[in-house]
Amino acid sequence: MITTIIFDLGAVLIDWNPRYMYGTIFSDEAEMEKFLTEITTSDWNEEQDAGRPLHEGTETLVRQFPEHAELIRAFYGRWDEMLGEAFHDTVEIFKKLKESSRYKIYALTNWSAETFPVAVARFEFLNWFDGIVVSGEEKMRKPTPEFYHILLDRYDVEPKEALFIDDNYRNILAAEKIGINCIHFKSAKQLDIELTQAGLL
Repeated sequence: MITTIIFDLGAVLIDWNPRYMYGTIFSDEAEMEKFLTEITTSDWNEEQDAGRPLHEGTETLVRQFPEHAELIRAFYGRWDEMLGEAFHDTVEIFKKLKESSRYKIYALTNWSAETFPVAVARFEFLNWFDGIVVSGEEKMRKPTPEFYHILLDRYDVEPKEALFIDDNYRNILAAEKIGINCIHFKSAKQLDIELTQAGLL
């Protein structure tokens, strides 16, 4: 029996994309993509999600690529411009689950502790959660097993009674390995169907 539902945030409930900001700087899309894939990489960004201070992460990259210093500093200097809207269809599903009063609902997110308050101020639904575990605050991130256990232990959650929803299959596999039920998120419609079929919605 599922008693707990755990949401990822980015790409599930909240739209975040560095292209929203860098699209206002670059006139050539190919150049922008090259910069995002070769300079401000996902691996680099995840270090900040895992607790590295933004200033330290920025200056480390500037030392590696001094010719791109201004562009690199814009990543966190204009980070709020990368934050899009909520995915309203998914938020509606969250609302239905919350209003059913059948579950405890938590968030487990890879997010810098320094930028997360921007999202909290912007999205009222983040206050609906019974608890949120933020990687930057814990100094570890998905898919590290210990990060999942922080949430399980803090809120006394049995893995077999929990359902985890995440768009990143790497994170899904890690959760399944410790006995958590999972839905690999692809769209709000798909999530709605799977939750309904499972008798959870």
